[in-house]
Amino acid sequence: MNAILLVGHGSRDPEGNRELMEFARAVAEKAPENTVVETCFLELTRPSIAEGVTACVDKGATRVVLVPIILFAAGHAKIDIPNAIDRAKARYPQVEFVYGRPIGVHEKVVQIMQTRLQEAQPVLVAAAHGGTAVAAPPAPVTDEETAVLVLGRGSSDPDANSDFFKMTRMLWEKLPYKWAESSFIGVTQPSFPDGLQRCLLLGAKKIVIMPYFLFTGVLIKRIEEMTAEFAAAHPDIQVEIGGYFGFHPQLVELVLERANEGLNGRVAANCDNCQFRLEAAKHHHHHHDHDQGHDHDHDHHHDHHHHEHGHDHSHDHHDHSHDHHDHTHDHSHDHHHHEHNHHVHDHNHEHEHVVISRESSLDIHHHHDDEFLQHSHHEPEVALSDHDEEGNGKENTSRDHVQIAATSEQVNRP
Repeated sequence: MNAILLVGHGSRDPEGNRELMEFARAVAEKAPENTVVETCFLELTRPSIAEGVTACVDKGATRVVLVPIILFAAGHAKIDIPNAIDRAKARYPQVEFVYGRPIGVHEKVVQIMQTRLQEAQPVLVAAAHGGTAVAAPPAPVTDEETAVLVLGRGSSDPDANSDFFKMTRMLWEKLPYKWAESSFIGVTQPSFPDGLQRCLLLGAKKIVIMPYFLFTGVLIKRIEEMTAEFAAAHPDIQVEIGGYFGFHPQLVELVLERANEGLNGRVAANCDNCQFRLEAAKHHHHHHDHDQGHDHDHDHHHDHHHHEHGHDHSHDHHDHSHDHHDHTHDHSHDHHHHEHNHHVHDHNHEHEHVVISRESSLDIHHHHDDEFLQHSHHEPEVALSDHDEEGNGKENTSRDHVQIAATSEQVNRP
């Protein structure tokens, strides 16, 4: 029997945790017949991942796909969940564990954002007298004077942050508005106040805030407060705010798609720019002398991010073999930095290409990450949790406004 284990982050706000549990029920209603659907959390609340795994096994699951209900792959998705899978494998050797992808970059997410933007509402501000909350007066604002400010948590992982910027660009391609900008509530830059100021400097008369969050929580409520303060301080600007992703049907479909990828062996992860993978290379123990030229045959069999994130294997670097390269070569290189790009080798050698099997060519990104999963050298992924409520980790100071306008790239509609 198959099981889908949804792995949420966990929130300090009980309402956010309840929303994830409710979302899991919506996924269960759409899941394939005879498929168990369970929910667990990384931290701050229970059940834990270990408890979620046990619940699946107790219901008869012989194969469990863990799907991170996390927007982008950073420390939790790249380190913590794979470690939990290792422990689950050791505890239940008779069960097959598969690691699915997080939400990530997907067209369905763009569709979700478009829906939430259409539903955006004017921000309530306090009236000048009497303290009654009223909507800012509507103003005739054109699309050429409108900016969308996409607001994410922010991450210590540049790979995750770059994916966030990519999603903003994908959204802008679908919009009639002149600008779509990116900002973060914590950890990294540009900060939320910086993003708002940039929209003003670009000449926006209307700013629509798009929270890039799955469910409610401490940060969502803080964003609502900060947006209301900005609207009150800029009565001449029309300010609207959209909703977080929540129970959008496209999100349910996307999570099931991620689960089916895992159950059908089609998982592929974006690891090329992962700082944790690069750090792993520094800690991986090789059996060569890195400062001397050497001859060896490569025969790597990667199944780490290929499908199941299996971490049970060991590497003998005297006898590596790539599934899709059969070659012998002489070269000197520093194994702390080399990546063995399977398409273009920087060193000179002759090699004979063999036929690449479909399975072996699906994903060959992580080179020796497995051993690094036993370490804890990553920074805590403050960006994807509610526990950095003040955005600690990097100081979110506003830049000089003129410098922002001078150095930021502007995209004009034709």
